[in-house]
Order: sequence, then structure tokens, then C-alpha cells
Amino acid sequence: MKHYFIYVFFSISIIFFGCKKNNPSAIVVDEGIAPSEVGLLTTNKLFNYWDESITFFFDVNKGNSALVSTDGPLYLHIGLITSNSKDQHDWKEVATDWSKNEDAYKLTRQTDGRYSITINPSQVFKGISSSQVIKIALLLRNADGTKVQRNKDGSDMYVDIATKGETNIRFLKPYTQPTYLLKAEKDAYLINEELAIEVLSTVAGKLSMSIDEVEQESINGALHHTFKCKFATVGLHLITARIEVNGKKFVRQLQVFVNDKAEIAALPAGINKNGVTIDKQKKTVSFAVTAPGKSTIFLLGSFNNFQPESTYVLKQTPDGNTWWLTINDLNFSKKYAYQFLIDGQLRIADPYSNLVLDPLYDSSLGNSIADLPSYPIQQTTGQVSILELNCAEYPWKVEHFNKPNPYDLVIYELLTRDFSKPHNFNAIRDSIPYLKRLGINAVELMPVQESEGNSSWGYNPSYHLALDKYYGCADELKSLVDHLHQAGIAVILDVVLNHAFGQSPLAQLYFQGQTSNSNNIWFNRTPTHPFNVGYDFNHESSYTQTFVKDVLKYWIQEFKIDGFRFDLSKGFTQQNTGTSDSNVGSWSAYDASRVLIWKNYHDYLKTLDPSCYVILEHFGSDQEEQELASEGMLLWNNLNGTFNEATMGYNNGSKSDLSRLFAESHGFQTPNMVTYMESHDEERIQFKNAQYGYVDGSYSVKDLTTALERTQVAATFLLASPGPKMIWQFGEFGYDVSIDENGRTGEKPLKWDYLANVSRKRLFDHYAKLIQLKRANPIFRKARLLSSSLQEGLKYYLMTDGHQTIFVVGNFDTMNRQFQITAGLAGNWYDNMAQSNLNWVQNDHIIIKPGNYYLLSKTKLIN
Repeated sequence: MKHYFIYVFFSISIIFFGCKKNNPSAIVVDEGIAPSEVGLLTTNKLFNYWDESITFFFDVNKGNSALVSTDGPLYLHIGLITSNSKDQHDWKEVATDWSKNEDAYKLTRQTDGRYSITINPSQVFKGISSSQVIKIALLLRNADGTKVQRNKDGSDMYVDIATKGETNIRFLKPYTQPTYLLKAEKDAYLINEELAIEVLSTVAGKLSMSIDEVEQESINGALHHTFKCKFATVGLHLITARIEVNGKKFVRQLQVFVNDKAEIAALPAGINKNGVTIDKQKKTVSFAVTAPGKSTIFLLGSFNNFQPESTYVLKQTPDGNTWWLTINDLNFSKKYAYQFLIDGQLRIADPYSNLVLDPLYDSSLGNSIADLPSYPIQQTTGQVSILELNCAEYPWKVEHFNKPNPYDLVIYELLTRDFSKPHNFNAIRDSIPYLKRLGINAVELMPVQESEGNSSWGYNPSYHLALDKYYGCADELKSLVDHLHQAGIAVILDVVLNHAFGQSPLAQLYFQGQTSNSNNIWFNRTPTHPFNVGYDFNHESSYTQTFVKDVLKYWIQEFKIDGFRFDLSKGFTQQNTGTSDSNVGSWSAYDASRVLIWKNYHDYLKTLDPSCYVILEHFGSDQEEQELASEGMLLWNNLNGTFNEATMGYNNGSKSDLSRLFAESHGFQTPNMVTYMESHDEERIQFKNAQYGYVDGSYSVKDLTTALERTQVAATFLLASPGPKMIWQFGEFGYDVSIDENGRTGEKPLKWDYLANVSRKRLFDHYAKLIQLKRANPIFRKARLLSSSLQEGLKYYLMTDGHQTIFVVGNFDTMNRQFQITAGLAGNWYDNMAQSNLNWVQNDHIIIKPGNYYLLSKTKLIN
């Protein structure tokens, strides 16, 4: 095919750039025009027609690179953007089923490494006219759909369709990304860098070119034209190519981003290295973000219509690590939305955001959050940060809370979502009288930081310094903390700092496909240990350590949090043991570097608050936990399995061994274990009692009253042993809905009506009595174990501290058991539950029925 081109010579200059055309003034013939082979998505045609076969080529090294290392076949997912689509995301006439791998849409690997597939759109979408079609929409996926090829910015891929007999135009250069509004393949051009813009039309006509809606050049009778420009201003520029034939115009648009070398300037004194610094006296606001290795960062916001402007280019510190900008033209009575634009391609919210708007999930929040700003739908994409310049200080009633002794702690772990129907902080605050009746002295909130989606457990965090709007606003959490403190109840926050999920700006800053790039300063490229989810933090990185400390400081200083439970604390390691479950043993072995990491964080927390509780979900080797405990840290001590075996009546082979109740079995000097028989992560005691309880003749653990009586025995052994304890929400009345109902992390039904049941109310009262005794009597802090038998069905332990001695014995068997009084147990005792005196004689035998117990002390316990 021969192509004829007419070139007209002229020159033009305007204030922000200059253009020069190539010089030929005569008609020339060029047979070298061919479709580009450069880019994420290309086709075998210069113009793609609806009723002709098109071969699509995909270079998976481009775009988000999600399929770079994928083994196995790849499949096309294809639909249309039509005149009936609401926007570019509204696919119509989708031809493929995501859950099915059809050979018709399986791609072929080419010798050059690209993948290809040939289709005829009119045959795939039968009955659809080309006049209805705006673009073909495409995605590329692996066989199970877990990896998806997209554009660099995470958007879907699109292909334009031309109509035969009608005028059309396309860009040959610069090479483009298959975005809805075309973007240059190159991330950014530099100031004064020459850019060649080459355009081809289907018919000759008046060909013109505009930049930012200002016409730069036009030529009559042209099919093909190339002009060259040098941009003099930074920012995003819109190039419009237009062909006019017989009074009709057809346009095609392309965005290019222009950078300049960053201004190097030291961070002024008094400005935080990350986040926002507000100076109300000077009426200035400073923004800062850590992002070494980047070329340009713009501040976008509602103050500049989210457009990159030279006024809002961030400066770079001499070490290249920090980008910052101070502005002084904001109205301090308003709220603003803002983002950072990284290298002209990536829009992210501030990693240090305290409030984030999400265009995908916020719509389902309804009116649960008062005064939540509207998302700037027509102005930007992605998540945006909210800046409030005139936020009133919360009027704290309890400025300085006197925390309970850590060894007196009875922690109530709860999930805000499932604790009440409104699933918010106010509902928990209204339930404080209930918690007071139970007697607990600490509440542990499962993660409340902003996470992906709305309804979750919160272990998929995106913004570690932002409050999850699903639960309420900042003042509502502060009010909850304040009221709990007034009630003498400490607040412990569950924080997730082993990992972050893909919405995290820290992860997105250095993405390579769906994998963290090797130059990410916070995350490992691949996880170093089993059980990891999301992106694995590298806690040996000074950047990560700074971020973690900033997170902890924020929650302590802003919300007066009394302590933290650290999720997956054993994952704070750079000793790579692999991610297989079979490697849990080697992962759990002593790790000196991990110990140093935790000592560092612990020491820092103590500088913020010397009485701060530091609780680790560690489950490491005894040697490592001994060292951490000696520093004052508390370790989660999970006895769910053994306690539940005991309550169900299965005691053979030491299945129900409760020896780990005591510090001595861990090699600890003091009971620095938060021991529990239920948490968010284990199956419910009463569910397993009802489903799997032992039946021995007429005695059945599956019977509700019987099972709850046995749980009373278990609660006695738990709460009467030394050290801090934890109970999971509603365990105090025998919650029996499986952890797996509606999915493991799915919402669970409320059962407050259970308290109307006599047996369940009796269990609640028993918990309340035990908690009262524990809090009132110092022996339950650090008592020394004298003797015990905790492996068989009949269990007991004897412990002492000062002038007090306590003996606990209970029958977890399903038949009567005989217990002989030894010399050490002979004498007078006080039965604290029956409130009566006992006199035991050496060598006498007492019969203990199944599900019965004694909590005895040498002198009556304070209650």
C-alpha cells in the first residue's frame, strides 16, 4: 500500500513551547508505515475495523507487569464500551466468563515473548453495530484469574474501532498506552526535550494539531504529518490531533507528562519528614512524603482541581529521600482533598493520611459518617486524603489515665463490627455498663485502621494512620477511649505492621506489576516467612522503622491508646525461611535479629509512655519469648486447643494438658503471657462442645447446661492462674456460632438474647465473680506454682504468694473422680465460690463430679 504525504513549511512559537516541522515541501511517497510493535497492547493494523479480523499483541513486560513471571496459559477477557455505557468502567456485551478458561480466548506465545490472539469483533459480538461501539475493553489474566494484566495506572485496556468509509485518525508517535484517554508510553518527557508527534489519517484533509486546546499547526490535503515540540512548562499536557474533511471533524487525543529536574532544598526546621505540618499562626501548610528514586512529585488537590501545575511541584531534599512543599493560599475554614502525582503516572493518597476517601467503597457507608466530604468524581481517580485545617481539639475528660497493673489485666477482645448492630464506636461506648458488670479492666479493639473494603477483620490494612470510616469518626473513637478510661478500663489497639495491602501508597510507590519492586524501601519483594498476607514489611529497613514508630506515636498521642497488640509479630524478620507451612518450625526458631527489632520498638514505646502495654502475637521458641518477656513484653499464650479438649471431655494422651498456664513451663521469671482459651482466631468453645462433645451414657457434653458448666470449670482454671488474661467477646455467655459461619472473617449474628437463658447467665455471673477476685487479690499477679497435675481429666494446681495460698481442682472427665487429700492439702480452706469453710483431713477422699470444681484459699479472698 502506498501512502502519500504533503508537508507545508512554517514556524510557530508561543509562550510555553516551541514547535518545528520537518522540512519537505513536496509530495513524497513512503511505504514504510506499519503498525507499532512497541507497547503493552498493539494490533496488526493501522486502523482496526469492526468487521475485520484483528490480531492483538500483548507485551506482559509493559503496563502493570502482573503476568511477567506467570507460568501456564493466559486468557483474554473482552467486552465493549458502548453508547449505553455510563463511563469507561461500564463494560457492555461482555463476551467472556471470568471463571471459564475457553480455548477460543486462549493466547498464543510468540517467539519474541509477546502473546497474541486473533478475533473478528463482529463475530464475537454478533448483532452489535460498529456505530454503537466507542471502544473494545480488554483484560488479560492467568488461568485462575488471580493475576491480571492492566495499564501502568491500574486501568483496563482499550482499543479504538474505526468505521469503514468514515474519517479516522491515529497517533503513530509517540508510542501510547492503551488507556481510555491515550497516554504516552513514556512516563515523562523533560523540559525542552524534543517530542515528535506523528499522526496518520484514513483520508486526506485539513490536519491540525493542538496542545492544551491551543492550535499549533495545520496543513491542508494531508494524510500524514509529523511535527516536533519542546515543552517549556512541567505538568500534564493534552495533545489533540484533528482531521477536517468536507466540514466534518474527527479528533484523537493524547496526554503527555512533562517533568523538570526537581529543585533541591533542605527541609525547613519544624516541618515533619512525612505527612502534613500545619502552622496556624503563619497560615501555612507543609506537605512531605518519603520517595527516594522518583523524578517529580506534584501536589494535587481541590485547591488546584487536581491538575499538576508548576506552583505545586514538590522540592527534593539534598539526600534525595524527602519531597516537600509549603503553601500559604489555603482557607483555614475549609476541608481539602489532596493527592500526590508521582512521575506523572501514579496518583496516591498521602501514606500518613488520617482520613481517606475511596471512590469504590465509601458509597456503601451511607450516612454513618457525619460531614464526610464528597469524593471529587470528575477531577481525579484513586484514593484521596482529607486535610482539615480548622479541626477542634477533642475535650478530654481523662487527661492522664492510671493503667491497671499489667499482671491484673483481664482483656476483652472485641471486633467493633460484630459487637453491636450499628458496628460503630458509639455502640461500644453505650455498652460500657455491660463491660463494667462483667468486670474486665481492658478492651482490646481489633484493627480499626483503614483497610481494603469495609466489612472485614481489619488485617488487610492500607493506611496505618487513618481511622476506618466504617466504624465512625476520630472524635467518636476518642469519646469511646475517654469513657472507657472514666470507667477504669484501658484501651489496647490491635495493630497490623507485619504487612500492608495493595491500596497502601507505600506499596504502590514501588510496584512492579502486582509485586513490590526490589527498590521498595519499606517492603520485601517476596515475603520472608509463612502466614504472610499482602506485602511484607522489611523491619530491618530504617524507613520501615521510622514509619512504624510514627504510627505508634500517632495512636498514643492522638487517641491516648494504652497499649498495642502486635499482629503476626514473629513475621518481623529478615531471616528468610520461605513461605511454606512446612517451614513454620524454622521460622519459629530463635532469631537474634528479630529480637533486636522488637527491643528497638519496645524501647521506643517506653519513651512515649513508660506504662504502655506491648503484647506480641509471637508463638516463637521459648528461648526467644523468654528474652522478650525479660524486657517487659507480654506474649500471647493460646490454650484454645487444650481447653476445648478438656471442656469436650477428651483427656487421653495429654490432649487437654493445661501446663502452659504457668510461667514455669515457658521458662519465664514472671507470667508475661496473655493467656486465653478463645480469641478472634479460634473456633468457639461452645460451638465445639455442642458439635463434638463426649457422650458417656446419660452424661452428654453436647447438652447446653452440661457444656456451660464445664466451661465454668475452664474459666476458673484460666482466670485463677497468675498473669494477664484475655476473653473473646461473648465467650462469657457461651457464644456458639462457628467462626466459619458466613466465611471465617464474615459478619456474625448478635446473640444478646442469650443472657435471658438461665445457664448462660450463670456462666456470665461466674466470669464476673472470677474477674472480681482476680482484680482484687494480688496473688493472681505473680503467684509461684507449688505443685500441679494438669494432664489428665482430674486437674489441679497449688500456688502461693506471700501469706496466701490457692488451690484449684476440677473434673474435666465425664465420670465421677476420686481425689485423695495429701499432707500439703490437709487443713482449713475457704471455698470462695460456695462461700463456706472446709477442713480437709490427710488421706481422706473426696468425690468430684464431672463439671465440678473448687477454688480454695487459705484465707478468704477479697471480693
